Amino acid sequence: MAGIDVPQSLENLKLERDAIALYDELARIEKDPRRAEAFRTIAGNERRHAGVWADKLRELGADVPEPDGPRLRIRTILFVARMFGTHAVRDLVQALEGDEEGIYAEQSSPEVEAIAADEREHAEIWQRLSRGGGTPGHAAHRPSDIAASERWHHAGRSGTLRAVIFGVSDGLVSNLALVMGIAGASGGQDKFVLLAGIAGLLAGAFSVGAGEYISMQSQRELFERQIALERAELEAMPREEQAELAQVYRSKGFTEAEAATIAERMFRDPKHALDTLVREELGLDPDELGSAWGAAFGSFVAFGIGALIPVLPYLITAGQTAFVAAIALSVAALFAVGAGVSLLTGRSPLFSGGRQVLIGAAAAVVTYLVGLAIGVAV
Repeated sequence: MAGIDVPQSLENLKLERDAIALYDELARIEKDPRRAEAFRTIAGNERRHAGVWADKLRELGADVPEPDGPRLRIRTILFVARMFGTHAVRDLVQALEGDEEGIYAEQSSPEVEAIAADEREHAEIWQRLSRGGGTPGHAAHRPSDIAASERWHHAGRSGTLRAVIFGVSDGLVSNLALVMGIAGASGGQDKFVLLAGIAGLLAGAFSVGAGEYISMQSQRELFERQIALERAELEAMPREEQAELAQVYRSKGFTEAEAATIAERMFRDPKHALDTLVREELGLDPDELGSAWGAAFGSFVAFGIGALIPVLPYLITAGQTAFVAAIALSVAALFAVGAGVSLLTGRSPLFSGGRQVLIGAAAAVVTYLVGLAIGVAV
C-alpha cells in the first residue's frame, strides 16, 4: 500500500468508522426487512474496510485509536432518517458514498482500488433499493410499478432537499439586501423597512413560484410530447423499435443474441415496451416527470421562509433593536443554510456556513451603502 502514510490511514479509518455507524443505525431504523438487510450488508463491508486501515496503522507502527463518534454530517443524516425514515436520506447518503469514492480515487494501491469498488457497489445497492430490489438476487418488478408504489422516491430524485435549501438561501439573501438598502436610504425608519421587506417577500415568492411553474410545466409538456411520439412510433413500426432497443442493449455490452432476446421479451407487453423505450432511448422516467404545481408551491414556501427572516424583527420590535436583530438573525440563518449545503457537497459545515455568511453580508453591505448614498425623500 505504497504512498499511504499514518495520517492518511487515520483519515481513511475515520471514514470507514463513520460509515459503520451510519449503516448500523440505518439498519436499526429501517422497518422493511429487505432494506435493513441491505444496510447490514453494507455495514459489514465497511467493517472489513476499517480492518484494512487498522492493520495498515499497526504495520506502520502506529496505535489504532478508539472510535470517537461519527462526524456532524453523519449525525445530521441519522437525525433526518429517524424523523422521516431512511428513504428521505437517499440523496444525502449517495452523496456521501460519492465523496468517499472520490477520496479513495486520489490514493493508489490495490487495496484502495478494491475498497473504491465496494463503494461503487454500495451506490448500486441504493439504486436497487430504489427500484424495489435490494441485496443481489432480489427480484424486481416493472419500473413503472415500483415507481408507483414508492412515492418517496419521487422526492428523492427531484432534488427536493437541494431545492429547499437554495430556495431559502435565495429568499434570505435577496430580502436581506433589500431590507438593508431601504434601512440605509430611509435612515432606519421602521415603516419603510417593514413595507419594503414584506413587499420583497411577496414579490419574490410569487416570482420564483411562477417561474418554477412555467419551467416545470414546459419541461413536462416537452417530455409528454416525446413520450407520445415514441408511442406513435411503437404502434406504427414495432419491429424497427424492437431493433432499436436491441441496439441499445448491444451498446451496453450484451451480445447480439442476448440483446435480441431481451428486446423480444420486452416487446411481449406493449405497455412494458413503451416504458422501456422511454427510459432507455429518451432517458426519461414516465412516472417522474415532475409536478408543476408542487414545484411552484415548494419554491414559493422556501423563498418565503428565507425572506421572512430579516423582516421578522421589524414585526416584533422597532428602531435600532430591530435593525441589529435583523442582522444577527440573518447571519445565523445564512450560516445554517450554508451548513445545510455542506450536507450535499461534503465540504466542512464551517467552511460552507462561513462562505454563505460572507456572500449574504457582502450583498447587504453593498445595498446598505447604496441606500445611504442615494437616500429617499420622506
